[in-house]
Amino acid sequence: MIAVQPVTPFIQRYFAWIPVGDLRIDAAFQLDQLSMVVVLVITGVGALIHLFSVGYMRDDPGYPRYFAYLNLFVFFMLVLVLGANLPVTFVGWEGVGLCSYLLIGFWFSDRANADAGKKAFIANRVGDFGFMVAMFLLFANVGTLQYTELASIAPTALAVGGPLVTTVCLFLLLGCTGKSAQIPLYVWLPDAMAGPTPVSALIHAATMVTAGVYLVVRTSMLFSIAPAASLTVCVIGAVTALFAATIGLKQWDIKKVLAYSTISQLGFMFVAVGAGAYVAGIFHLVTHAFFKALLFLGAGSVIYVMHAAYHETHSHEDAQDMRNMGGLRSAMPVTWVLMWIATLAIAGIPLFAGFFSKDEILGTVFARAQGSTLSDASWLGIPGGALLYAVYGICLVAAFLTAVYMTRLMLYTFHGPNRTGDAERPHLHEAPAVMTLPLVVLGVLSAVGGFLNDPSFLPIVPSDMLGRWLEPVVGAATLRMTRGIVAEADPRMSAILAAVASAVALAGMLVAVVRLKPAALRPAREPGPAETGIERVLAHKYYVDELYDRVIITPTVVLSRNVLWRGLDGLIDGLVNLVARAWRWVGDAGSAMQTGETGTYAWVLVIGVVIVLGTVVLRA
Repeated sequence: MIAVQPVTPFIQRYFAWIPVGDLRIDAAFQLDQLSMVVVLVITGVGALIHLFSVGYMRDDPGYPRYFAYLNLFVFFMLVLVLGANLPVTFVGWEGVGLCSYLLIGFWFSDRANADAGKKAFIANRVGDFGFMVAMFLLFANVGTLQYTELASIAPTALAVGGPLVTTVCLFLLLGCTGKSAQIPLYVWLPDAMAGPTPVSALIHAATMVTAGVYLVVRTSMLFSIAPAASLTVCVIGAVTALFAATIGLKQWDIKKVLAYSTISQLGFMFVAVGAGAYVAGIFHLVTHAFFKALLFLGAGSVIYVMHAAYHETHSHEDAQDMRNMGGLRSAMPVTWVLMWIATLAIAGIPLFAGFFSKDEILGTVFARAQGSTLSDASWLGIPGGALLYAVYGICLVAAFLTAVYMTRLMLYTFHGPNRTGDAERPHLHEAPAVMTLPLVVLGVLSAVGGFLNDPSFLPIVPSDMLGRWLEPVVGAATLRMTRGIVAEADPRMSAILAAVASAVALAGMLVAVVRLKPAALRPAREPGPAETGIERVLAHKYYVDELYDRVIITPTVVLSRNVLWRGLDGLIDGLVNLVARAWRWVGDAGSAMQTGETGTYAWVLVIGVVIVLGTVVLRA
């Protein structure tokens, strides 16, 4: 057993924020190896998205408001990552929720866009409830919410696998499923495409949706002693990865395909951090930021050009429908090459960024199934080892589907005949340089970013750089997950697992190339064959939105209107109005006695005096 030498993080305390009784919360930031990595992703990729936005939004009348929201978004994300305790993190957590509402509903004059912003806000509030309950439980039972104190106190103060730490972690997971769009709170993320495309890149690649993954790693001192909760994270991640990947197979909106791709890739990250592969989860967070930002900004370039070509003749949705594209590689060769690089990266083709991070996730999950605290635990009666093998298999299927739907996106967008129309075709061209330059930088990162944590079986650069960098933060938690054993990866087994993952990715791309026929695809404006069976189910996203509408939204609206508004609120209003009417009646009765005649007032006064005197005499 190798002891992990702790490295003290840099903590800057500004003032005592909440000094109440035993509760002492400082407004403080913490910079350590973990927060530094994520800060670099936020600011680096965020800067490229800002630069792209200069060209994309230059003609929008809301240009100043857009950049105000965008910078506020990055500010709150930095607060979230740099917070030295859970409440400060929660301020950033709520801040990015607010900014997502503002940016998703940026074009709020369109009812659908405004509704999409509200949907994101409400779905995240459900998750935030779990975050708050977890904080309350921790303070009530541990007495601190500071990350450094939790790291030293929690492993000894909380029983391993006990009901308290498991409950805390499950409530934290609820918060993470909202922010990182996992089942059952994923439904807001596809609708987030209503905002400007650079916003989609910022939310999906570098900021908000990775907050849940970051929080699990930041609180790994808790999850590492809660095997049941960690297994739940794994299962939710695997199911989400597969579920979203299947939906991505039948979407026609280019941004919706990428949205479900993000949900699926976040599922892989949850699988990693749930299995205690915290380095692998952060590694995939970083590489995903590179290739997903490139994919979204590349799609933004395509949409920008399609809008310019269509002018006022087509709707916003038509400009994003892949059925109206095709053959764009000749008009946009730079974007075509760069998006293919991102596609190869996300599919997991060897030597591209996504290959290294996704392979590390799959390899670590396979290893954890053979020997870890998770393999000794159980989930709903299922042994942890068997469950992790199932998770590994599900992830392989999701990786196969990822290669299929991403190749489909590229074939239908850039290959085959052009379907934009004869009048629009001459207007197709590469996006301006201010939009293309960020794509080039992201293309380089998507191609070589995987060498940040080069595996031991492929020592092109010093291996496991990211793992050694993050060890002071997550090393102790990782050791707890592996029962205190530091096992060197078997290069032979690692190479075999990498070969399996590569074969799965290549098979997915090959299936898409063989099965899909871009030349046979018709523009969206022309009627095509009706989708039936499973294709119809996937096109309608398993009817989950409709299910939520019937089971949750409609009953809530009916209850609110008929019981709370017309019933309870009506009863309260009726009682208030009754009191008002009673006092008005008393006032009217008093007013009727005011005749304005002096003689009448004199007789009333005399009678009153006589009554008073008579009463006094009788009592005497």
